[in-house]
Amino acid sequence: MALLASLSLGLVLVPAVVPAAQAEGVLDRVARTGRLQLEGMADQPPLLTLDRQGQPQGYAVLVADRVAGLLSQALGRPVQLGFQNLSDPAQLAERLGSGQADLACGLMFTWARENTLDFTLPIGVSGLRLLAPAGRFSGAPEALAGRRIGVLAGSLAESELRGMQPAAKAVTFADLPAALTALSSGKVEGVIGDSAMLAGLARQRGLSGLALTPDAPYERYAVACAVPENDSAYRDLVNRAIAQLLQAYVDGEPQTVAAVDRWLGPGSALNVPQDRIRGVFDGLLMGVEALRPVRPAP
Repeated sequence: MALLASLSLGLVLVPAVVPAAQAEGVLDRVARTGRLQLEGMADQPPLLTLDRQGQPQGYAVLVADRVAGLLSQALGRPVQLGFQNLSDPAQLAERLGSGQADLACGLMFTWARENTLDFTLPIGVSGLRLLAPAGRFSGAPEALAGRRIGVLAGSLAESELRGMQPAAKAVTFADLPAALTALSSGKVEGVIGDSAMLAGLARQRGLSGLALTPDAPYERYAVACAVPENDSAYRDLVNRAIAQLLQAYVDGEPQTVAAVDRWLGPGSALNVPQDRIRGVFDGLLMGVEALRPVRPAP
């Protein structure tokens, strides 16, 4: 009896261990709110800018719209796209990591960010090039010795410049718009940065007489979207939406081709030929199961 009493007392005194509630995943949150939160820095044409009404536009919004559409199908309810404009990449990464944001496209991959975020399939390919008055530089590293070249502070462009031409005078800026302002006023002789964004910013500002060199980027890299970490169901859905978008362009689906070309293709700031876009997208889809809409039998 004493033993039974002791055991009973022990059972009473030992508190039950209740598992901590799991953090709400993006799919559950969107199912509850009907809202997908896209966030980013709206000074990155053609990826992300604001229109005259202050609404987000760009290739990142196209990707986010496709994600929202697939979410709507999966959840059986309308899904609206929300947006918040941020100015600090570190804040953007923190908001994604804490679940306050659901999607950010174009946030540069780093191994430090990979510790707190997950990255999706690529949505495109870009690279580092030099923007300067046409004819000033060939783009060759040796031509940059002693020249004042603008770069983003702490960026891949800064490390690339210091590595390939230590004699260059690197002038650091907080963002690319500030670097282009310095280029326009003659405070720097060129700017090294993401070639797509440099082309987009130059066109947005109506700058003429500038050229991107060299023909082959100093460094090439994939451009992807970032999502909250350890949410595989949501990440898989985003990857599926991206793969469907790329596949639809490769297959020549008219609505998708027109939507992508507005930001990347002929007549856009980048003015990339359609066959080149198809080649890039086709390469990004290597190893990915083809995702095409199932058409009803005739």
